[in-house]
Amino acid sequence: MARQHVPSMFAVALFIGAFASVPTSVQSIGVCYGVIANNLPPANEVVQLYRSKGITGMRIYFADAKALSALRNSGISLILDVGNDQLANLAASTSNAASWVQKNVRPYYPAVNIKYIAAGNEVQGGATQSIVPAMRNLNAALSAAGLGAIKVSTSIRFDEVAKSFPPSDGVFANAYMTDVARLLASTGAPLLANVYPYFAYKRDPQNIKLNYATFRPGPSVRDDKSGLTYTCLFDAMVDAVVAALEKAGAPAVRVVVSESWWPSASGFAATADNARAYNQGLIDHVGGGTPKRRGALETYIFAMFNENFKRGDLVEKHFGLFKPDKSPAYPIQFK
Repeated sequence: MARQHVPSMFAVALFIGAFASVPTSVQSIGVCYGVIANNLPPANEVVQLYRSKGITGMRIYFADAKALSALRNSGISLILDVGNDQLANLAASTSNAASWVQKNVRPYYPAVNIKYIAAGNEVQGGATQSIVPAMRNLNAALSAAGLGAIKVSTSIRFDEVAKSFPPSDGVFANAYMTDVARLLASTGAPLLANVYPYFAYKRDPQNIKLNYATFRPGPSVRDDKSGLTYTCLFDAMVDAVVAALEKAGAPAVRVVVSESWWPSASGFAATADNARAYNQGLIDHVGGGTPKRRGALETYIFAMFNENFKRGDLVEKHFGLFKPDKSPAYPIQFK
């Protein structure tokens, strides 16, 4: 889910301490709950782990009945993905979308605080043509069911932004994104964007400094066109998405970072120290927003657990904040 290729267009260029204290809430931060593994704890224990750490947001990648049932009356808000395999079916007709809502939303809401429904995650190729019809059909189905407070969006790869440096030059690579952006503007829903400074750094470590990519102190980068100064790559990437939305005629659409992470093992620059610096930095940072958009930036860390059945590079198995036994993969503190 987090695998993406990021254009390295940024010239030049979480979590401190152990889980010792339990904060009352985690402002702006959620954590994605991936389940591509055979050794994870039961869903009810996972929800309790979220609550014990004060994590108030979750993302799940399909309508997992066990997770949805465990979330009842938990106070945790949810991004519910439809699953890419359901996208074409939902795009085909309003009745298909209505059936999906009746099966996967109505039985749980409002006991489960479903905040957003994601019509696809990092959809590519011809399947992108199903995104807008699926979103429209889901909006109609939710409205007809009296569930119009739930916002429908889609989650994009960062390389949907064709030009990302300077951030003010951000523009979408594909025409369909203009339709997505304008639909979001009409419904008041945010754009969900997966933002991974790790991949940008991995592609171009000569020009992107590790400190800049991991929220550590170091040289800043100035956008001469906007006059804004960037102290971290994450902000620059998010503001490139914001600029792309503006150019698509949707300047009021919010960005929600639906995935962000740094790996802790088995890959380039994938160490527990770098993962801790990035993820703690992310938690500490997003409450203030970006240079272009101040204010809390809703962000979801990928992911809650290391997942032993993830495919691809070995690094894919080291996304988690926690090991399957619920012990921390490295020290981290929410606040």
